[in-house]
Amino acid sequence: MGGPWTRRQWLHESAVALGARFLAGAAPLAAPASPVAIAKCPSYDADLVAVLNRMLDQIGGISALVKNKTVTIKLNLTGGARARYEDRPPGVTHWVHPNLVGACVRVLGRNGARCVRLVESKGAEPLDEALADSGWDVKALLSAAPRVEFENTNLLGTGKRYARLKVPYGGYVYPAFELHPVFEDTDVFVSMSKLKNHEEAGITLSLKNCFGNTPCTVYGDNVPEDEASRLPRGGRVRILHFGARQPPKSAPQEVDFTSDRSEGYRLPRIIVDLVAARPIDLNIIDGIESAAGGEGPWVKGSKYCKPEVLVVGRNPVCTDTVATAVMGYNPRAKRGELPFRRTTPAQQPGAPDWADNPMLLAEAKGLGSADLERIDVRGVSIRDALYDFESRFQRTS
Repeated sequence: MGGPWTRRQWLHESAVALGARFLAGAAPLAAPASPVAIAKCPSYDADLVAVLNRMLDQIGGISALVKNKTVTIKLNLTGGARARYEDRPPGVTHWVHPNLVGACVRVLGRNGARCVRLVESKGAEPLDEALADSGWDVKALLSAAPRVEFENTNLLGTGKRYARLKVPYGGYVYPAFELHPVFEDTDVFVSMSKLKNHEEAGITLSLKNCFGNTPCTVYGDNVPEDEASRLPRGGRVRILHFGARQPPKSAPQEVDFTSDRSEGYRLPRIIVDLVAARPIDLNIIDGIESAAGGEGPWVKGSKYCKPEVLVVGRNPVCTDTVATAVMGYNPRAKRGELPFRRTTPAQQPGAPDWADNPMLLAEAKGLGSADLERIDVRGVSIRDALYDFESRFQRTS
């Protein structure tokens, strides 16, 4: 299937025809499948605690998962707070919304979580200060559970050493990563992402959110050759996006220095390697309001949109598979098929416009199933939650 999956097609296809259309190729039997819940939600002013409670119950509940545990939530706060679609706050469009974050912290606290940590790689300032500067009510977040902490994982900060987390299968690109120690010193890891497109990778969901786990003190463009820097040194373009240089010698080097250097090859594989190294225990995708065409307002042609949907699941591959279908795309699309193409022309002359499907790459390593026929979708159906992202913007690639 090369284009978006329309509501009319959903309504006129039988379950058998739907499976045949969406599911070209069989999923490896070793890839686990688990339930995914979908909810329609009209605004961030809704009772999000009640909505999350219902969705979590639909996938089997989380009390056993989080009781007396430290829970770390990786937020999606890509880009600066000043980058906006018109006058809308970033939490409405390309960041996860503070109301949803607060509701999640409350739910975790009420289910017995000992500590809830909110983490993200944001410049070099403390995360709570960065959120406060962006208009978030940090005091409300601190009071949402018995113990709430904030950590900027872009640098080591007060940590004594980076955690070296190994990729169990040896890695598509990297055999291990040097990450902030909170990713190792936690019992439960949550990916809270946004339902949106991505300029290079096609989509930004639970898996892609973990690209931001990497600290720019280790994977920044201008870090020293021998060891990590004290402060972030640029973005992740030269090392991770293009492989133009290796990480510092103190960090694990690439598996194969001669592999494809294009973003469409590297990004999906690095994402899968990161998720394999630090598995995700719970996935919450914020699609109440969002952006189509890119991960933020800096992407030419991207636009604000309002899908009015939340997606929740335990397995990140299954969760992203369902979310991709909700966006109107084929979750088993191959390299270069929608949505796995650039939404804008590549900056490098002659660079390919395709990207590989990270869900299929993850499925091949047994991380989860990207087969809709094996995933039990609960709550609202994909058909009733469908929001055609591709029609909301104009591709320029």
